[in-house]
Amino acid sequence: MTALTRVLTDRYWTYTLWLALFTIFYNLAEGLISVFFGFSDEALTLFGFGVDSFIEVMSGIGILAMVLRIRQNPETSRTQFERTALRVTGMAFYLLVAGLAGTAIYNIVVGHKPETTLPGLIISVVSIAVMWALVSGKRRLGRALNSQPILSDANCTMVCVYMSVVLLASSLVYELTGFGFIDSIGALGLIWFSYREGKEAFEKAAGMECDCDEDYCED
Repeated sequence: MTALTRVLTDRYWTYTLWLALFTIFYNLAEGLISVFFGFSDEALTLFGFGVDSFIEVMSGIGILAMVLRIRQNPETSRTQFERTALRVTGMAFYLLVAGLAGTAIYNIVVGHKPETTLPGLIISVVSIAVMWALVSGKRRLGRALNSQPILSDANCTMVCVYMSVVLLASSLVYELTGFGFIDSIGALGLIWFSYREGKEAFEKAAGMECDCDEDYCED
């Protein structure tokens, strides 16, 4: 490896580290805002989206540990901390699935409607833009570093884009039509992606490498 190559590689890893840190802090802020407005407006999809953002913070801490490990020694396997973070993340996603499913069924039975979904509309648009930028950045860095784990993380970040689209769709439909059940239907969409993420977290913790499904791996 030439001196120039080493400099470029170190620079790319530094960028990757900053992206991992940004992902953690962005999801923390997004979670706080989403849970606040989801609770105050009684909007289940937005509330569930916020809880998912908190889970992504836990996942992001594991990713940060992975980046630091691979930067030092790319050939090493996952540490116990990383595997524990994946298991905790997977369990949190499964708990989210159970909570959203129970609440969605209850809301459908009683005919509950959110007061407004305007905050969800705004948050989802911002989230789509930010997450898509993160996906693009991680993919570029993953290719530059020839790092499959970084590319896999980028593909998994696409799930956050899909969940933001679910929030956008349900919030927009409610604002335009006032159709109350759409909030619970949107929550069911979050359930699907949360279940998939939980399953993948446990598979990775067990050493069953996946790339967040081939559907998420398209450029």
